[in-house]
Amino acid sequence: MMRFMYVILGIIFGITLFKSEAVSWYRIFEMFLFKSFHMYGIIGSAVAIGIVAVYLIKKRKCKSVSGEQIEVAPKKLSKGNIIGGVIFGLGWGLVGACPGPIYVLIGAGYSFVIIVFVSALVGTWVYSALRDKLPN
Repeated sequence: MMRFMYVILGIIFGITLFKSEAVSWYRIFEMFLFKSFHMYGIIGSAVAIGIVAVYLIKKRKCKSVSGEQIEVAPKKLSKGNIIGGVIFGLGWGLVGACPGPIYVLIGAGYSFVIIVFVSALVGTWVYSALRDKLPN
């Protein structure tokens, strides 16, 4: 039953991304050219909601659906984070989609995005093969 709920929430989230034009290549292109506030508003809203949600989770000591204590471990900034972020940003700018919206675009009928999906899978596989040799 929980998996069904996750599927329903995922579909609702995908529709929201599509209708808000958060998966629009043109909107992403505009963002990277600093021509529109649209995507910055969406991303900024998500960051603000995330900050408040993490604060409330920590303050109220919330538990997961399975009853486990939710802990948010502090992250250290490293060279690997910066390099990975730059690679992720370049890919996002070139392709016009980060990993989540790839599914939304495929679901919306943009079949050419399957190439992006396969490329993301290959990139993930290459990362897993090289992970021990990379600055994590």
